[in-house]
Amino acid sequence: MPRKAISPAKPPPFVLWREVLVAYAMPAVMAGIGGAATGQSELMIAAATTIGGTSAVVATLLGARLLRRPDRSWTLRPPRALLAAGFGITAAALALLAGWSGAHWLPRIPTLADSPWPARLRIDLPVSAAIAATVTTWRWRGSRPRRHRQH
Repeated sequence: MPRKAISPAKPPPFVLWREVLVAYAMPAVMAGIGGAATGQSELMIAAATTIGGTSAVVATLLGARLLRRPDRSWTLRPPRALLAAGFGITAAALALLAGWSGAHWLPRIPTLADSPWPARLRIDLPVSAAIAATVTTWRWRGSRPRRHRQH
């Protein structure tokens, strides 16, 4: 019996709504469990708001942008890990600026003056953004067809 040529499997599709759902649910569930296990009600609230919310927003914005990339985009040239790390670091830096700004300005609002929530932004936003951007980029790049080098 003749052998069939093995063709590479088609990569799984990148579906934005699923990526956003997972980007929200996974960190929110994990941080919520951590908050419940350690008795930190503040962490349980942050899990559903700043942690999960930041992840979902980053996955939405970055995923939508990546989906518009053409197949000949520069994003297909570097190694997958380097691209994911680069987007993760960039997202973390931008979120760190937003977190520091929020932590500085939000306590000036009278209802938030005594709240511990604004101070959490310095940590929650950059960590959540870095993880969401890295995972979203990694999964998007894995959904792209491999390019064959022309010799």
